[in-house]
Amino acid sequence: MKVYLISLGCDKNLVDSEVMLGLLQEAGHTVADDLTEADAAIVNTCCFIGDAKEESINTILELAELRTEGALKKLVIAGCLAERYADDIRREIPEVDAIVGTASYEDIVAALTADGSYESRRPLTYLPQPKTPRAVTAGNYVSYLKIAEGCDKCCTYCIIPKIRGPYRSFPMERLTAEAERLAQAGTRELILVAQETTVYGTDLYGEKKLAELLHRLCRIEELQRIRVMYAYPEEIDETLIEAIASEPKVCRYLDMPIQHASNEILKRMGRRTTREDIEAMVAKLRRRIPGIVLRTTLITGFPGETEEDFDELTAFVEKMRFERLGCFPYSKEEGTDAAKMKGQVPKRVRERRKNVIMKLQCEICSRYSESLVGQTLPVLVDGYLPEEDIFTGRTEGDAPTIDGAVFFEGPQSLMSGDIVPVRITSACEYDLTGEVVDE
Repeated sequence: MKVYLISLGCDKNLVDSEVMLGLLQEAGHTVADDLTEADAAIVNTCCFIGDAKEESINTILELAELRTEGALKKLVIAGCLAERYADDIRREIPEVDAIVGTASYEDIVAALTADGSYESRRPLTYLPQPKTPRAVTAGNYVSYLKIAEGCDKCCTYCIIPKIRGPYRSFPMERLTAEAERLAQAGTRELILVAQETTVYGTDLYGEKKLAELLHRLCRIEELQRIRVMYAYPEEIDETLIEAIASEPKVCRYLDMPIQHASNEILKRMGRRTTREDIEAMVAKLRRRIPGIVLRTTLITGFPGETEEDFDELTAFVEKMRFERLGCFPYSKEEGTDAAKMKGQVPKRVRERRKNVIMKLQCEICSRYSESLVGQTLPVLVDGYLPEEDIFTGRTEGDAPTIDGAVFFEGPQSLMSGDIVPVRITSACEYDLTGEVVDE
């Protein structure tokens, strides 16, 4: 069959989608670049928050119409929504031919070729380990490496442990082999992801092994950048700090979601840290790794958040001056402890508080970006914009799709994945402008 796959949600979901595409290609199926060319469609869904759930449902319904009209011979639903709402999908959307849960993506070929209705939902303690190489879709020069599945933290607002299962680390040998394959296929920037990267290895080896994994990956000659995402502040240890500080290939960048700064709200969220702990960790990281770029995420309007709690959060953002920050209004998700809490905050208040934080952060980012003007920074080339005759790329302080970009002039011989020195000539809130200089 010619298969069209839609991958929704996070970069961890994208890795699962690439694994499914690799399995399908090995089985003789081809990937369609356009839905109109496809015999079958697969949706790898997300349901982390309400907006993601709505996007997944709308996508399924649109494809279900095509299935009814006969434009598609098969419709397969995979991922988080399929895991969480399999019975509802079966009942409400009979056009769906197959359902594949979060721990069952190895079964995608069977799902596509089965006669009649098909469902695979393995126990969430199962760790898929397909031997077929992934089909990388993010661009050969940048790839994500999912180092673990599931989560044990059980924050009160989060449904992930119930749809992804407990924390399970992939063996280090498998990860290094996968990274070597990606590097040989053209990957220059490797981004380590998991629900939480900092406790990698504790379930397999009895201790944290993220630093050792980083050291091993740095020995892969073709890799030029290695980036760490989703590092919980309370789990960052000396070995990880030393690895980031000492390994030239590891980006001086750390994504460290903290969610709030009020100790009362952090406690209600089920977080395992305090404002004082977070401030101490930020100070330590900046002291030990000069020039590090810190990214974090916050939630406004969590149940019980008072104006005083929000004022504390605002003051914290002003004080800490994170180089990168995203803020989201609380999303009430059924099945979570937070959904049953008293003190639910009205949506308009949640949104207003988010907007206040993001306006403040925009000012912080502007000042940070302006501080880079006049510096020459290594920039990884992402592409070329022919209409404007300019290249686009990223510093080591910018992760793809979520952070800013550098727009710069350079020789036409540049290729995506090249790293070139760019002198920054101007800046706006999140993006930089510059020109390639001779080394």
